[in-house]
Amino acid sequence: MLEIIPNNLEITREIYTVSQLNQLAKSLLEGTFPLIWLSGEISNLSQPSSGHMYFTLKDETAQVRCAMFRFRNSLLSFTPQNGMQVLARAKVSLYEGRGEFQLIIEQMEEAGDGALRRAFELLKHKLAAQGLFNSEHKKTLPAFPKSIGVITSPTGAAIKDIISVLKRRMPLISIIIYPTAVQGSEAAAQIVKAIELANHRQECDVLIVGRGGGSLEDLWPFNEESVAHAIFNSELTIISAVGHEIDYTIADFVADVRAPTPSAAAELVSPQQTDLLQHLQLCYQSLSRQFNVFLQQAQQQIIWLTKRLQHPKQRLQTRAQQLDYLEQRLLQAQKQRLHQKQAEAHKLAIKLQLYNPQNLIKPLLMQHASLCQRLNKAVELLIKKNQTDLAQLSGALHNLSPLATLQRGYAIAYKQPEQTIVHNVTELQVGDKIINQLHQGKIHCIVEKIDND
Repeated sequence: MLEIIPNNLEITREIYTVSQLNQLAKSLLEGTFPLIWLSGEISNLSQPSSGHMYFTLKDETAQVRCAMFRFRNSLLSFTPQNGMQVLARAKVSLYEGRGEFQLIIEQMEEAGDGALRRAFELLKHKLAAQGLFNSEHKKTLPAFPKSIGVITSPTGAAIKDIISVLKRRMPLISIIIYPTAVQGSEAAAQIVKAIELANHRQECDVLIVGRGGGSLEDLWPFNEESVAHAIFNSELTIISAVGHEIDYTIADFVADVRAPTPSAAAELVSPQQTDLLQHLQLCYQSLSRQFNVFLQQAQQQIIWLTKRLQHPKQRLQTRAQQLDYLEQRLLQAQKQRLHQKQAEAHKLAIKLQLYNPQNLIKPLLMQHASLCQRLNKAVELLIKKNQTDLAQLSGALHNLSPLATLQRGYAIAYKQPEQTIVHNVTELQVGDKIINQLHQGKIHCIVEKIDND
């Protein structure tokens, strides 16, 4: 059905400005897409003075503009560069000013080898701070190992190179292979288990842990922290032989010895058979010369001792003669000793007669008797003198005694009740009681009158 619209009717149209369109598109994009992760290569990197970062993420067929603001830049653990593969967590948006589709980067990290190298450096610094690389923990290689353990892939080129070198240098050394994966997610756990098994069995003198060359990702099991601690805790000496000479892993830093290649590890741990044979030949020659010199010296000593050797009968005669000589000297010494003691006894007898105790006691007894007489006389004279002095002193004391004064008719007055001697009438009052001490007896009196005359 054909509908005819009159010419006088106007069709209603919604008209947007460019700014409105860009704003609407921005809202639509930011509201539709959540935060997403994407990978790509950095190109066209620009870092103006504002501190913000602008670049392009691209892959083989497409690219997208990106912006990362200053606050987010400060949280990066690496320095972005053109050509670097990265993983970015971003918000889909639109730059309204130019109407350009862009990503606002919230978080970014290295991808591929870059991320692995960053993880390698972080783990290396961590283990170094824990002391796992310190030289004082390194064990020395055995000089002559009887058995060598190898922890590697049983089908790889590394084990073939190690066996070839050991057979060439020292075929007597036994080889014990602890087969493990050396690549992939399970490799690290198998390597740790093999190291622990070798330490538990104690059937080898040294361990070679390694593999052939490869990329950083291929060698990554030897950069795992669990492998580093297993090597550090090993009682057996461990040689790390991972990759080529230019390849370095965490295992190289923790191990007791680092070999640039598996073949070099086999050479380090095994002595050269030809060198040992040559050394043994030199030792044999030196020992032979020394033995010949010793034998000659021993022969000369035997000849000299043979000349000094005497017949037993001759030695017995010599000893018998020495015995007779010693017997004569002993008898002569006994006689001299006897004469000496007899002379000493004679001198003592003479001294004893001169110093007879009885001769010494008689003068002493006479002296004692004389001293006793003198002592008795002196005592008698002293007694008489003391008796005379005592009589004189007794007479003088009697004259001074109050009793003698009382005998002459005097009395001593005592004031009552103080029992004090009255020296002056001023000490008394009428009515006071006094006691008069006479030569014989006492008189109790009361003072009736006091005269001062």
